[in-house]
Amino acid sequence: MLSNILDRISFWSLFSVIVLLPVFFLPFTKIPTENSKGLLLIVGLAISIIFWTAARFSDGKIILPKSWLLVAGLGIILSSLLSAFFSSAPQFSFFGIMFDTGTFYFLLAAFLLMAMSSIVFKDAQKAKIVLKGIIISSAVLFVFQIFHIFMPTISSLGLLAGKIDNLLGSWNALGIFAGFSVVVSLFVFVFFTISKREKMFLGILTILSVVLIAIVNLSLVWWMLGFFALFIFVYKISLNAKQAEESKRVFPILPFSVIMISLLFIMLGQFIGGFLPNRLGVSNFEIRPSFSSTMSVAKDALAKNPILGLGPNRFSEAWDMHKPLVINSTNFWDTSFNFGSGFLPTFVVTNGSLGLLAWVIFFAVVLIVGLRSLFVTKKKNVLNTKANLFFVASIYLFVSSFVYPVGATLFLLAFAFLGIFIGLYCASKSKGEISLSLLDDPRKSFFSILLLVAVMIITVSAGFKYAQRFASTFYFQKVFSAETIPDAELFISKAVALHPNDLYFRTYSEVYMAKMNSLIAKGSSITDSEKIELQMSFDQAVRGSQSAIAYNSKNYLNFKMLGLIYDVVGMFGAEGAYNNAIEAYKSASELNPVNPGLKINLAKSSFSAGKIQEAKDYAKQALSLKGDYVDALIILSQISKIEGKNTDALSYAEAALYVFPQDQGLAQYVDALKNNSKEVENN
Repeated sequence: MLSNILDRISFWSLFSVIVLLPVFFLPFTKIPTENSKGLLLIVGLAISIIFWTAARFSDGKIILPKSWLLVAGLGIILSSLLSAFFSSAPQFSFFGIMFDTGTFYFLLAAFLLMAMSSIVFKDAQKAKIVLKGIIISSAVLFVFQIFHIFMPTISSLGLLAGKIDNLLGSWNALGIFAGFSVVVSLFVFVFFTISKREKMFLGILTILSVVLIAIVNLSLVWWMLGFFALFIFVYKISLNAKQAEESKRVFPILPFSVIMISLLFIMLGQFIGGFLPNRLGVSNFEIRPSFSSTMSVAKDALAKNPILGLGPNRFSEAWDMHKPLVINSTNFWDTSFNFGSGFLPTFVVTNGSLGLLAWVIFFAVVLIVGLRSLFVTKKKNVLNTKANLFFVASIYLFVSSFVYPVGATLFLLAFAFLGIFIGLYCASKSKGEISLSLLDDPRKSFFSILLLVAVMIITVSAGFKYAQRFASTFYFQKVFSAETIPDAELFISKAVALHPNDLYFRTYSEVYMAKMNSLIAKGSSITDSEKIELQMSFDQAVRGSQSAIAYNSKNYLNFKMLGLIYDVVGMFGAEGAYNNAIEAYKSASELNPVNPGLKINLAKSSFSAGKIQEAKDYAKQALSLKGDYVDALIILSQISKIEGKNTDALSYAEAALYVFPQDQGLAQYVDALKNNSKEVENN
């Protein structure tokens, strides 16, 4: 039957998405792994939706799970859609640079993955195939990663440079995924009837995962692993108590062992946690905002946009505007974070109170339905263990997403596993599904078929649109490896044509700035034709920055780039250039008010424009924001020197040298000031 063939294609396409997400990448392309996984998701999901829709044309019947979970998930999508629609940078909120994980379209793809998983994998046998696939995929990932730690050069594949680079994403996310693998293995080992060979495989996978967790050495994973192993242990013991025959009661030794190992690393982590990382030369150093910093930013951001937030994918702008001043005392004072302390807390900032309410309702429904499946027996007094496994696995991933920015792969797997749980749970209930016939009523048939056709057209269009934007990453990456400026011009122009966004526009400006610098460096030997080319390059650089500002007027980097361009032509003597630079830097500083670097940009441009007092004021503002800022101390020293205040000039210079004693040029400058002071005293 044709519908069976089409359904089979839909199944294997969706199966490939879920199973290959942890390991999929494009070797030797220099395309980031998350971009590659985005391609897998969109292509696989589009094929699955198209063939499932075609199968419905063939058999004339639609069967959907009847679940409040899907309705609650749709609430998240609608709140994100409203937030993106009213965002001041809608293009960035809808899609971002390259299908960013905070965008509306990413959330929509996650929801569609959940919905399709609930439809396609509602059969227990199909869910079992997915489970085996993800277990094998995990094993492949862990074996490859351990090999990469020992042989990073051989296994780099043109993409993975250091030992901690991996196919999943961040190093800590790999540790969280290893914990996920242990939880799944424990549940299967304890609650499923499997062969000795399968038990041996799961035992080896568990050991491998625990070793990898110890190498990553993230305390969060040990806490998560200990909690979920304890849950599995207690859950099994409670079920054992219901067994009528004592011979059927089995002590869950494997979960108990994992609990003990987790406790060991939690209590003695400072003594034993660093053993394997130190021996293997692996350093785990990932920076992200703390929970308190995230909540501080959320409080200030929601005060201005309480209902819908700033808009999806715009946490970095909220961070720039509202970050705590104490951040300037760290090495990351000039860093913009795309996510807060966790993936889900970030949505509080970007999607507002409406988005927060949607997520709270969603998780409340998840817990209610999941706990009912875990603790309420079904007909014939048999628990739906397969559904419970996917529920527990999805909860592990969602909880991890709350406390840590896990990245796209783990977040998508959370939705996929929850979707499989929905399908299995609804299929096991009487009246748990909705069946619609397309052939009974001509009017119903017309509108149903029209809807299915619309779904296919939208899916195909979205797939082609994504492919176009994905192709832009190929040209964008080639910009940085271009051997000549004309080559870089060609590549960035193609990237911008395929997918205009502010990152590409800023890079466009940088390319023409490099061309300007190469022409300016010729000095008096520059020809008339090169002067014309210089003017054209300047116009193109400004055009790129202005296009970036038009795309997203709330990103301070776009205004900063415009200021840098005017600074360059100001050095060449262009009239009014420094004043234009000052205006651009002022706009940037309004969007990032506690960034001392922007104050220094203002000070330098003001100084070059001959506005000495303004330069001095800006430098002092930078110093008030960051007391050990060397650039501010040097500018103040230079201004004091011009004003004839040699003592102040020396004081500022010595303070700068104290902060940065290894700078030989600064040491020579201090010596020159000291000699100058002595000469003044002698005279």
